[in-house]
Amino acid sequence: MPEPSMSLRAKSIPAITVTPEQLKNAAELIIRKRERLRMTQKEMAAALGMPKFGERTIGRWERGETHPSAVELQFILNLPDQTPFPNLPIERSEYRMIDLFAGIGGTRLGFWQTGRVGVVFSSEINKFAAKTYAANYGEYPLGDITLIDENTIPDHDILVGGFPCQAFSQAGLKKGFADTRGTLFFDIVRILKAKRPKAFLLENVRNLLNHDRGKTFKVIYQTLDELGYEVHCQVLSAKDFGVPQNRERIYIVGFAREQVPFASCFAFPQPQIKPDLKVGDILEPEVDDKYTISDELWAGHQRRRKENAEAGKGFGYSLFTADSPYTNTISAHYYKDSSEILIAQEGKNPRKLTPREAARLQGFPEEYIIPVSDTQAYRQFGNSVCVPVIHAIAEQMLKVLDKTKYI
Repeated sequence: MPEPSMSLRAKSIPAITVTPEQLKNAAELIIRKRERLRMTQKEMAAALGMPKFGERTIGRWERGETHPSAVELQFILNLPDQTPFPNLPIERSEYRMIDLFAGIGGTRLGFWQTGRVGVVFSSEINKFAAKTYAANYGEYPLGDITLIDENTIPDHDILVGGFPCQAFSQAGLKKGFADTRGTLFFDIVRILKAKRPKAFLLENVRNLLNHDRGKTFKVIYQTLDELGYEVHCQVLSAKDFGVPQNRERIYIVGFAREQVPFASCFAFPQPQIKPDLKVGDILEPEVDDKYTISDELWAGHQRRRKENAEAGKGFGYSLFTADSPYTNTISAHYYKDSSEILIAQEGKNPRKLTPREAARLQGFPEEYIIPVSDTQAYRQFGNSVCVPVIHAIAEQMLKVLDKTKYI
């Protein structure tokens, strides 16, 4: 049997047999599978882990110019049609949640893992992120939140959102709610004001604390306090929750004072440190050569590091091995030159993370579907939250909300 043209991901496919009839109708089966998944040929090639220009191979298969092997067709047919993280039926959910600035649903997934929270509304403006969200949760989020009337949003107990850190530079210190107008944080505020959920969880970059000499965060805190929420804030790092990434983010949790008298009982989760945590935990054992950076890019990285060192800047690429305790923070710009996280390779240039490794670095389970190109995948995981951190916070929030049941 010829070797499959896709990566080692095919080694994990179920032990089923492709029939001669299926092989004969491979072109039609591949087209139907791709259309059901709403993927382009390039996106399907990425999901299959195929080498560079894999979409050309898929195109030839669909046109009947060449034919996949039984192993290749088997792997394609086993791409999941079913949603891996279906929504908890609302009638069975203990709490209802809305997911704003949803991205690829990392925050949703952390709450989903509690088995107690159902989502009644989601919003995400980026079409590629929305595609990944739909593949994993079975629903397309609505688009631009600024165009959605807050009064049309379903009632809910929990609001979550990783709102973009727009410039609040003109925000003062006395206007509170009024100072948030014109920013996307305002959209969270208007929904909180209209729907009065019992609790919220917001996430942002650590630098939000120091933005505009602390004025930005002061306005955010003041605004939430004026709306009647008791606010708790803490910076947490992914590496303290079982993920080998030094990713620090600020988490803002709030509880409506009139609905949650036990809000003061909330405590952020304690670190769940794994003493043997290392980068090798998330690395694939075999990786396609397309992830190895070129001689030109590698030379450029080394030249810039030398120039920066001579200028006293200290900036440059960062190289990690399987034995490194953790990586730097993966960013949404990782697709550009990958300089913040390069993996050392013996006898060859360093390589980028694969999209699956990027997913693992953010704590996404293996069954999480990546239905987009590598470039979009890097953007999405770089923008995402670390799922284990969210899950730990979610459990703590539910402990407080549970107390309101006995009032």
